[in-house]
Amino acid sequence: MAEPYDVLIIGGGPGGYVAAIRAAQFGFRTAVVEREHLGGICLNWGCIPTKALLRSAEVFHYFQHPEAYGLTAEKVGFDVAAVVKRSRGVSAQLNGGVGFLMKKNKIDVIWGEATISKPGEVKVVPPKKSVLGPPAPPPKGALGEGTYQARNIIVSTGARPRALPGLEPDRKLVWTYFEAMVPDRMPKSLLVIGSGAIGIEFASFYRTMGAEVTVVEVLPQILPVEDEEIAAHARKRFEKQGIRILTGAKVAKLDKGADDVTATVETSDGKTETIKVERVISAVGVVGNIENLGLEALGVKTERGIIVTDGLGRTNVKGVYAIGDVAGPPMLAHKAEHEGVICVEGIKGLPVHPMDKAKIPGCTYCNPQIASVGLTEKKAREQGREIKVGRFPFSGNGKAIALGEPEGLVKTIFDAQTGQLLGAHMVGAEVTELIQGFVIAMNLETTEEELIHAVFPHPTLSEMMHESVLDAYGRVIHT
Repeated sequence: MAEPYDVLIIGGGPGGYVAAIRAAQFGFRTAVVEREHLGGICLNWGCIPTKALLRSAEVFHYFQHPEAYGLTAEKVGFDVAAVVKRSRGVSAQLNGGVGFLMKKNKIDVIWGEATISKPGEVKVVPPKKSVLGPPAPPPKGALGEGTYQARNIIVSTGARPRALPGLEPDRKLVWTYFEAMVPDRMPKSLLVIGSGAIGIEFASFYRTMGAEVTVVEVLPQILPVEDEEIAAHARKRFEKQGIRILTGAKVAKLDKGADDVTATVETSDGKTETIKVERVISAVGVVGNIENLGLEALGVKTERGIIVTDGLGRTNVKGVYAIGDVAGPPMLAHKAEHEGVICVEGIKGLPVHPMDKAKIPGCTYCNPQIASVGLTEKKAREQGREIKVGRFPFSGNGKAIALGEPEGLVKTIFDAQTGQLLGAHMVGAEVTELIQGFVIAMNLETTEEELIHAVFPHPTLSEMMHESVLDAYGRVIHT
């Protein structure tokens, strides 16, 4: 019998492969079981390919408005197949990169579907046909079907699109994010159910490419996890672009035609309207892949579709761990990656700190971009905190004006008693690249004093971060 693995990870997505690399760095004998694509949903059908699509849309947007930059452009258009091909090519490149990292770190890749048959044992069978299309071939040198022993098993099997009863995607007229990433043609009209990050990113992409887009959100606010003020600013921008947004509304029924869908929508004022579109995107969240893993037989505790863990990824069953989407929200790749590191360092016996979810940033890559970390203003007040709030508009920043991006807002929230940075929220150009500055500040327990005395380079968008802090304390310069 082969020597047991020190760490065996089920799932080769961002959480799984990062955990595997960290385990290998400790000298652990490590394996990753994957049934479909190294890199998981993120690299293949989520974070990365959508950013490639949105980049194409961004460039197309600039082509449509060359006069704003003193330029001219004629016969501007796009090739849907080429846009999709570029996106898929980016994913393929990164997928191959993960395979390289596995080989470099001497991590075994086991190709198939895994079940924890008993403590310390994983059975792997050949993968079934992928629901996303033809399964990817196993990487060169991958192991296959068999029974494998492992001292520590980490479940990192990710999530799949949630389906609402009666509104189930059929992959032809009603899409999930999978089909929305590979359209064979550009629909003239589109209905997006849900206004979280996934729904809004696709609404932004398809609107920029020329589709008539309607977004239906059951809650009173789009981007429900974001600060109300930031979400309201984003909504105005979206509506200015021509996106129709219905909040406090729900899709009650979908009637499918030969090549279109008629949606019955119940609106916030109690009325009902019908909306006829060529395609529908269901973006109502995701659900963790916790089925068929043997968890029930082992007695692993689950609640509301997620695996219950402590702050170090440990379940109630010794030697079984869970990270990423299956371990609960926020369901973000960077959260999964960090959980993987924490989990493995805990297995090693290092004195690690549990994950602080309040310091996990969230980003939405639409136009305009949205980024945030920490408490919203509403949540801070609900906690009974005395706070100071700072704001700075993009219109007061020289770099933003030079870029032709004068619309946006940076907002910061501080504890009035201690100066602790409680939250930061942004909407506007490139804010997804700015938010990490505030994430670092929060992790270093930086107060307003250090931020005020930090020197920010000029001219940069980052100066708005500084000005927002100054505004919270009555010291803003450029408004």
